[in-house]
Amino acid sequence: MTTRSARRSALTLTGLALGGALVLAAPLAASAHVHVHADGAAAGATSRLEFSFSHGCDGAATTALVFDIPQGVDNVTPVVDGVWRVSRVLGENNVPTQVTYTAITPIENGLAASASFDALFSSKVGGTDIAFPVTQKCVTGETEWNQVAKDGEDPETLESPAPVVAVGAASSASSDHHDDGDHDEHAAAAPAATDTTSTDPIATWLGGGALVLGAAALVVAILNRRKV
Repeated sequence: MTTRSARRSALTLTGLALGGALVLAAPLAASAHVHVHADGAAAGATSRLEFSFSHGCDGAATTALVFDIPQGVDNVTPVVDGVWRVSRVLGENNVPTQVTYTAITPIENGLAASASFDALFSSKVGGTDIAFPVTQKCVTGETEWNQVAKDGEDPETLESPAPVVAVGAASSASSDHHDDGDHDEHAAAAPAATDTTSTDPIATWLGGGALVLGAAALVVAILNRRKV
């Protein structure tokens, strides 16, 4: 084999390896954040928020999720299931300011899990985005998902974005209910379910870019192989 042929073979193998690695990286990037699904989030109404993840902290198993309740949320009611032990820090009028979900058994990296609570949004936050900072604690280390894009900042540049819920305008039923001061979470009429699971901009960008670069690498590899 000539030196030129050897170089072409090396380029072919490199292209194939790079393409395969980038294609495999796409689904991994897409799962590397905490996502939120909001069931009909609207101002003055209660919505169930489900926060999901399928990763640990640099591969370490997850032991707890700690949520700081943001302004614009008048009350939260944690949902109890068999995966977590739930504890709360209560503020004025026994309204939680922080909710902690502690895993009964550490959740291994690569397993999907979720934690939920019912959130009553203020009647004044319609048409806004509400971020829910969450700290993911693991057997080793922790990750604070608390970054929020500032005005003019590209959200794709954030390394650890907080889950964000888009809150719709208040309906007449939910506004009347909230103004009466009754926080019964079942009385408010919620709009139709809306999926606000954050399609992570970073994951989307990385996933799309990985597929494009992977395809390009494969084409280069095939062309080099034909020239041998």
